[in-house]
Amino acid sequence: MSLKRGGPPPAPSSGAATMTTSLSGASLDQQKIPTVVTVYDSEKKNGSRNNASISQPKFIRSDMADVPVQQAAGSTLPLVLTRKKGGDDGEDGHYNPFEHRKVEHPTSDLETFVHLLKGSLGSGILAMPMAFANAGLWFGLVATFAVGTLCTYCVHVLVKCAHILCRRRKIPMMGFADVAEQAFLDGPPSLNRWSRFIRFMVNTFLVIDLLGCCCIYLVFVATNVQQVVGVYMDTQLSVRLWIVIVSAPLVFMCLVRNLKFLTPFSMIANILMFVGIVITFVYMFSDLPAPSERAGIVPPTQWPLFFGTVIFALEGIGVVMSLENDMKNPNHFIGCPSVLNFGMGLVIGLYTLVGFFGFLKYGDDTEASITLNLPLEDKLAQSVKLMIAIAIFFTFTLQFYVPVSILWKGIEGKIPAARQNISEYAMRVGLVFLCCGIAVALPNLGPFISLIGAVCLSTLGMIVPAVIELAVYYEDPGFGRFKWRLWKNSGLILFGIIGFVTGTYVSIREFQAEFNNGHGGDAQ
Repeated sequence: MSLKRGGPPPAPSSGAATMTTSLSGASLDQQKIPTVVTVYDSEKKNGSRNNASISQPKFIRSDMADVPVQQAAGSTLPLVLTRKKGGDDGEDGHYNPFEHRKVEHPTSDLETFVHLLKGSLGSGILAMPMAFANAGLWFGLVATFAVGTLCTYCVHVLVKCAHILCRRRKIPMMGFADVAEQAFLDGPPSLNRWSRFIRFMVNTFLVIDLLGCCCIYLVFVATNVQQVVGVYMDTQLSVRLWIVIVSAPLVFMCLVRNLKFLTPFSMIANILMFVGIVITFVYMFSDLPAPSERAGIVPPTQWPLFFGTVIFALEGIGVVMSLENDMKNPNHFIGCPSVLNFGMGLVIGLYTLVGFFGFLKYGDDTEASITLNLPLEDKLAQSVKLMIAIAIFFTFTLQFYVPVSILWKGIEGKIPAARQNISEYAMRVGLVFLCCGIAVALPNLGPFISLIGAVCLSTLGMIVPAVIELAVYYEDPGFGRFKWRLWKNSGLILFGIIGFVTGTYVSIREFQAEFNNGHGGDAQ
């Protein structure tokens, strides 16, 4: 998004920090650096940015705004609050961005902790036993803790860099894409020209990630419904046909543009998911075999699937900035101890518990979702499949809201006002059809989950935070003794790239094997 010269500025959001830029005595021969003043009103003048020289201050765009809402695991959480930004060069130790934040309903540490759990605990927990099947019982135990700790550390890096940039630029708060763009503007001169690109890339991967999750939801719902209905039907319908059937009502549900009308679906989804997972635990912990009966470690060729699945399940980087922005005491979010450490520690422990005992229970027969391992003829097990399927079905509409918001922001200004309503509805219907088409083409839940985790979340959760820290620390305070920050972040970037490449390759090979064997997700 960019401001067109002479055009009306975008309307500021509630509580937004609006910049007014004043130039006094500027001439063509003498270029003076604009003085940027942050105020809290609804007036705004056009800002400017000069990145031509490293000796001149770097200014952020005054219209930086991301996604208004992030939905995760059936809950609706604000991803990025729209803020108008401004600041001057150099970090001011006297400026405290937390004191300048105007949040209508700030959250306590406990409330933020609960929101973090809701944002991190979702359908990915049901895939953890499959992740252990691609790692081995004992290797999966250690590796899950290791990957979870790494993901948590990368969140720490992102939030810490956001705090530094807020102080440096005198900005109360930033979103994920805001941090990435401003880091590139403050970094080496060679990165300045890529600031718009990194912002675009972050939002693009968010869209791919969230639309990919929507596709996974369609496959998940269709597979579970197929199992239950298949018990009572003589004619078996393929998963692909069930995906089309499930998608039909979603076309109409996704036309709802006001989140207020989707809130009841979120509440129902949370209740059904909680009850379904509790009952699943009852089945999972009954008649457990000895750990010696399961492989402790599997061949390394299967590890990329493990990595993609675990990072898909654990990574909650899309919600962390919104949670930190809404806190009453934002400095409690990171550090030791902190809300993030306690929340992610509980999430990692719970995911490890489900993965370990789920694989111990079902071994090599572990399905992509542990609900698919529950007894087909058991009425209670059938109710669990349907409860969780309905919960994921309702979650689709909420998850769908976010990519729609990102995409609509990018094209809204290019469409005449008289055609905007019909255009937005057409885009929503088209995106549902797109998700349905992708799910029909790739109806294999396991490789799909791993593919989304490897492609999107290794990028957003590891590579981007490491690059951001390198850019933020480039000049001040530097990379540290022996350039340890450079080596550390280079290692994170390399690990993320390896996970991206190997996870994508193995997932695609899994899809290829399915199609070559003639299965392709048809009725089982």
